[in-house]
Amino acid sequence: MAQFTIDKLDEVRIRKPEDIVRAAKALADIAAAEGMKAAPAHDIADKRTPVDMEGNVLASTVFGWPDTDDVWWRNPRIALESPITSACRFENEPFWVNAEGFHLPSPNKYLESIDLSNFEARARTRAAIVVPVHMAFGQIGAVSFDFDDPEKVDLTEDFARNGDKFGIYARAFIESYTRVMGAIQALPPGSRLSKREVECLRWAAIGKTDMEISMIMSRSRATVRFHIHNASTKLNAVNRSQTVFKAAQLGYISLN
Repeated sequence: MAQFTIDKLDEVRIRKPEDIVRAAKALADIAAAEGMKAAPAHDIADKRTPVDMEGNVLASTVFGWPDTDDVWWRNPRIALESPITSACRFENEPFWVNAEGFHLPSPNKYLESIDLSNFEARARTRAAIVVPVHMAFGQIGAVSFDFDDPEKVDLTEDFARNGDKFGIYARAFIESYTRVMGAIQALPPGSRLSKREVECLRWAAIGKTDMEISMIMSRSRATVRFHIHNASTKLNAVNRSQTVFKAAQLGYISLN
């Protein structure tokens, strides 16, 4: 494994909105030193990409991607169509990918099942080193590192040399960007669930009704509804399904 330093870690971290452009330039320089361009996404479920304080798209103004009508961050279906975004849902370590498959130190059976047909058109690249960034509340970001040379499709040596380094810098940039630019909290403060609330939600997660849960827990139906309602209020959820989902995001319950 290649040796590297992380002396630029503070440079890619964002502590206030005024730091965004400076940090983006630092990440762009790290990629450029290896002949690559970075493509950042703070939320793969959202076609929007990181912006500066004035709302300018960093992919264009800092990272050097051409601002054309068919550019990747204007494609509303890329979150569903791209095999790269699909892979980021099932892997949290850096990997590299081309039309022949996903390449990473440890096998991942979920990545092996992803459709790679028409790869270049769907992924908008011929090959890339990708860093998934899994964050609080279930949000997934990613940074893709692509070579300026479109003919380079075997990134084995490049990944061995830069995969871990890119992983550290990309995570620091995306995580700090999300924290600074998250104007609206995903959950309100003081959202800790009680033991009874968690127990009710665990049964609700596998499809049990309030009546069934009341029988299992030897509590009244009204008590079960009270606990689930309290959990919903604490998690700022609009219905039972979202309450269960948010509880799972926070690790209170499992959906497996």
